[in-house]
Amino acid sequence: MVDLSSQLLQLLFSGLTLGSIYALIALALVTTFNITGVLNLAQGEFVALGALLAASLFAAGLPLPLVFILTVAGVAILGGLVERSAIYPARGASSMTLIIITIGLSISLRGLALLVWGTDPLLLPAFSSGGPILIGGAAINPQSLWIFGLTAVTLAMLFAFFELTYLGKAVRACEINRTAARLVGINPGAMSLLAFAGSGAIGAAAGIFIAPLTLATYDMGFMLGVKGFVAAVIGGMNNVGGAVLGGFILGVLEIYSAGLVSSGLKDAVALLVLLAVLLIRPEGLVGVIAGRKV
Repeated sequence: MVDLSSQLLQLLFSGLTLGSIYALIALALVTTFNITGVLNLAQGEFVALGALLAASLFAAGLPLPLVFILTVAGVAILGGLVERSAIYPARGASSMTLIIITIGLSISLRGLALLVWGTDPLLLPAFSSGGPILIGGAAINPQSLWIFGLTAVTLAMLFAFFELTYLGKAVRACEINRTAARLVGINPGAMSLLAFAGSGAIGAAAGIFIAPLTLATYDMGFMLGVKGFVAAVIGGMNNVGGAVLGGFILGVLEIYSAGLVSSGLKDAVALLVLLAVLLIRPEGLVGVIAGRKV
């Protein structure tokens, strides 16, 4: 009989792993939203394309470090192309119109992935060899540690970029007051391009790191994008730290509800949590406390 404490600890490890994945997607969403004011609902497709492209390049015989560099650069360029071709021409449109555009982009990118890679899942090997690590009677996959590390590094880099660099402050200025930003020589269009390229890079990195756990499929981005959006709403759409917190909360809630109640609740939990947050605290857990901050 499995010890209850070990079972709960195992579920916690699984929930934190899942939460880290959601947090990475939420970080990209929050960053893009705070720079451009656009809620990019195609973010999940960047994750899927990153996983698929990395698996294909690795299967072609390229070493994993080079696969990572080429994939992140390629999807970042794609993110910039998406912004120039679809978002920038509609920059004067309403928020609802821009959201609909990103939904259309999501469908188009998923269809493109289906045409290129088909329906068969692709495999990317784990970054570390060896079996699971045992902690307190529960096992944690070494790949989960890589995902935790990527989340921590991404959060630290975004914080340093926005708080410690001139370019980061210029990016934030574009969202606070675009007219004032233009008057001091900041180009909001260039900052928007940078935001989407950056979100593509983050999405690609996330896809590469999670592919060894989930396999890479053309349709993996849809639910990941939805969960990332819910995580961003939980934490508050104006705070990168809140995005990470929201990801961990959602991941743990999903795993505990699936493991202790019913596996059928796993996807329903995200929608229930989203409704609860929108009704009770629409600014998010961190957004209410901290105010507007990237």
